[in-house]
Amino acid sequence: MIEILEVKIPFQDLSSDPKKDLLGILKKKLLIEPSEIRSFDILKRSIDARKKPDLVFIYSLMLELDSKKEEALIRRYGEKSRRGGIQIRKYKRIDYQIRISEKKPAFRPVVVGAGPAGLFAALVLSGCGLCPILIERGNPIDQRSKDVEKFFESGKLDPESNVQFGEGGAGAFSDGKLNTQVHDREGRNRFVLETFVKAGADPQILYDPKPHVGTDQLVSVVTNIRKEIQALGGEVRFQTRFIDFSEKDGSLVSIKTTRRTENSAQEIIEEIPCSDLILAMGHSARDTFHMLYGKNLPMKAKQFAVGFRVEHPQDWLNLHQYGMLDEKLPAASYKLAANLKNGRGVYSFCMCPGGYVENSSSEEGQLLVNGMSYAARDSKNCNSAIIVSVGEKEYSLNDPMAAIEYQKELEIRAYRLANGRIPQQLLSDFRQGVRSHSYGDFGSVSRGQTELTNLRGIFSPEIEESFLTGMEIFDHKIHGFNRPDAILSGVESRTSSPIRLERKEDGQTSIQGLYPCGEGCGYAGGIMSAAMDGMKMAEKVILRYSE
Repeated sequence: MIEILEVKIPFQDLSSDPKKDLLGILKKKLLIEPSEIRSFDILKRSIDARKKPDLVFIYSLMLELDSKKEEALIRRYGEKSRRGGIQIRKYKRIDYQIRISEKKPAFRPVVVGAGPAGLFAALVLSGCGLCPILIERGNPIDQRSKDVEKFFESGKLDPESNVQFGEGGAGAFSDGKLNTQVHDREGRNRFVLETFVKAGADPQILYDPKPHVGTDQLVSVVTNIRKEIQALGGEVRFQTRFIDFSEKDGSLVSIKTTRRTENSAQEIIEEIPCSDLILAMGHSARDTFHMLYGKNLPMKAKQFAVGFRVEHPQDWLNLHQYGMLDEKLPAASYKLAANLKNGRGVYSFCMCPGGYVENSSSEEGQLLVNGMSYAARDSKNCNSAIIVSVGEKEYSLNDPMAAIEYQKELEIRAYRLANGRIPQQLLSDFRQGVRSHSYGDFGSVSRGQTELTNLRGIFSPEIEESFLTGMEIFDHKIHGFNRPDAILSGVESRTSSPIRLERKEDGQTSIQGLYPCGEGCGYAGGIMSAAMDGMKMAEKVILRYSE
């Protein structure tokens, strides 16, 4: 197989069938007939908008031909030759292989949390024959979606089934972005993407530079991944919370869970024999981290970032990024960052093209926001968190619980500002420190009730001024970013875990058999990296029984 790079198609020449367009180019430039092609696929796609509005789509392709034909093309269009702008090289695909466990442990492994880290850890363990038990404190994703919709409409929160807790994790209600900067040499990245496609996601995620599934599509995708885990011998227990563990001589021997039941007013406590526990809970599971800290597991506070979710009109961004408006173009996005003189970093995070601002609360009396998009990304606004780095100026880096308490304080202030509704303010009013009373040229697109107010005072003056400075800097990169009627929503406080549960080279903590992983434990920063980290810890467990 060969990889063909830098295949360019002007946007105006692109039809509704890109594969047909690409085959036409290959036939013309490389003199390849369709009958000679054994297999053909798109590996990567990007858009060159440097000469907007004259946009160019750039593709990398995988092609399988007769070996002699491939060798001839590599000689002609190899790395030192760019005839016609095309480069050809040998394609080396890395296929991730699930290792089969050579022996079985005395007890089934347990995975805590059915977010991306937990789901893929359980999938790998199931695939190798270890039949794990996956426990999730929230509901299955279909019921969870109903719980979330009820919360958006009424404001009535279920503390165990919400935007943060439940099957699919927090990422299930945050657009389903699948891009990552993790350098992957073992094929885990591709395995995760292909698993999503097999479960019903659009195959386009395999080659898009910024792939996403969409909140609406994730319901069926996550359900199908769970069914695959069960078909391979895994067990999934919902409404089941991890509350304690026991160890002997430094090794895990059992865990305790509590389970909610529909017919019982009391929770059922169960002790499960366990020698291998993968901790894949999200960082919103503050009660679990308090328990683990009380058990003297080594953990430390780390820096993270806080700020506001900022909305702009999507058409405005499309026009700026593409130089034109065309419904055939994907909703435009951006990625911005700046380092300030005061030592703070300001950057965009979790950018949602054609998205919504959502109330993402998980605890009574506390409020935070996030962004989400459906698969079509077709709302009238785009939004992103514009966040400022925080650390030792806000809490002691020697006290992990202090970092969590700092988050909670911000969320309590945000909740009180609008009595549980999403507090919002126009940028110009925030700059002046006065309450907003109406929107400007566009309104907010949100999930959950909102209220215009004055967001000043949630953060320290230094963080507020850093945010405003960042907005001014970003305006030089995207003109109009600092527009007076940009809509701010508070508070964006759970950008990443404020703590890290320390693990050794073998993946275990100071207790043998405990494997922390994923975003919640401080080892990932999104769906893809969390899923890949969950896979790594599953591999550590398998290796323990294959030596």
